[in-house]
Amino acid sequence: MTPTATNNGAERQYACSICGEPSTRICHHCTKDACGNHLCEKCNFCSDCCRCEVPLVESNGAEMDLPS
Repeated sequence: MTPTATNNGAERQYACSICGEPSTRICHHCTKDACGNHLCEKCNFCSDCCRCEVPLVESNGAEMDLPS
């Protein structure tokens, strides 16, 4: 989704439905507002809807094992 411009040309910002951070995009599946941290770059689905097989990475860069 392309952010909508207001009368003064600024982007409208909404709150991410997952964390509340500023957001200008939506999930292509459920259409919830989602920030960059919660929107998959591959499928454009929010983290609640995404089913991509992308490993999670801890802040120190080490991969985490997901529970089976």
